[in-house]
Amino acid sequence: MDANPTIDVRAGEELDIAAVDAVLKAAVPSLSGTPTVKQYASGASNLTYALDYPDRRLVMRRPPFGTKPKSGHDMHREYKVMTALKPVFPAVPQTLYYTDDTNIIGAEFYVMERVEGHLIHNKIPAEWNWSEVETRKLCLSFFDKLIELHQVDYRAIGLEDFGRPVGYVERQILGWNKRYEKALTPDVDAFEDVRDWLDANRPKVEKGAAILHGDYRIDNLILDEHDPTKINAILDWEISALGDPLMDLGNTLAYWIEAGDPAPMHALSRQPSAAPGMLSRQEILDYYAEKTGADVSSFHFYYVYGIFRLAVILQQIYYRYYHGQTKDERFKMYAPMVNILGGVARDRIRDGQI
Repeated sequence: MDANPTIDVRAGEELDIAAVDAVLKAAVPSLSGTPTVKQYASGASNLTYALDYPDRRLVMRRPPFGTKPKSGHDMHREYKVMTALKPVFPAVPQTLYYTDDTNIIGAEFYVMERVEGHLIHNKIPAEWNWSEVETRKLCLSFFDKLIELHQVDYRAIGLEDFGRPVGYVERQILGWNKRYEKALTPDVDAFEDVRDWLDANRPKVEKGAAILHGDYRIDNLILDEHDPTKINAILDWEISALGDPLMDLGNTLAYWIEAGDPAPMHALSRQPSAAPGMLSRQEILDYYAEKTGADVSSFHFYYVYGIFRLAVILQQIYYRYYHGQTKDERFKMYAPMVNILGGVARDRIRDGQI
């Protein structure tokens, strides 16, 4: 089973591989031969390419074409956090090269080693013959790794300038509200009530500061080839930051669709979080609190934030599709998905559940 299947490079997203090859060989003298280039089909944001040399398999990331949010798709951010984390938090790929010279391919980009293993999406592969025991073990490994990340001393690894933890919650709420307004299209609800609620209900006290992944899902993991309950690498660090770790948990649980959720939510699922043996969101929250000692009494806010932030991310991507800046047909259905998520945020504001 391929960890992450590749496709021929999509029209309009081609690389000048000769230019990339030249700068890579200058930076990594051990590289030899001519690489073949494929594109990873998964992912809806940054563009990811497989560069396969005769004796080495590499991965390259670059921002998407078209209009990009001011603070989004920061390749140096991904490169910097993974490079700093690697010595103390091994579950990241080994980085090799970064450049902000847009003359090479028309955008900044970075290159890392490919991590071998399994990448799964909506379902646990039937051929694994897992019971609920193995599924639960993967679930606990997943959240243990998030807890481990949140407990890394970011100052000790040189990331004290990676962000501004103080005021993070306020900046996130105001920032995502503003991004949504800028990305509005006529076929989505404005959700002014949700945005107003988030602004009015910001916690008065932030819950400390930690390295936040920002997009932590099972389908952003490379699982061990021999024991897929173990995590070899966490991918997609483009919106990582320093801030309140409950914001990160809120984002993660916004993705965590469970068996009892309504059908429209299951349509949005991109990971096997509803599989028998997986913990519920409330069980996960209790587990996180037990392992970290965190005060989760106000977690309802963080969950609503996570749901609405996900709606904004999808809308930003849909905005590019709506205006013809990307031809990827997967994005056509993002507008109804945005409306579903905004409706879920409204429902959770009313009922106080997670």
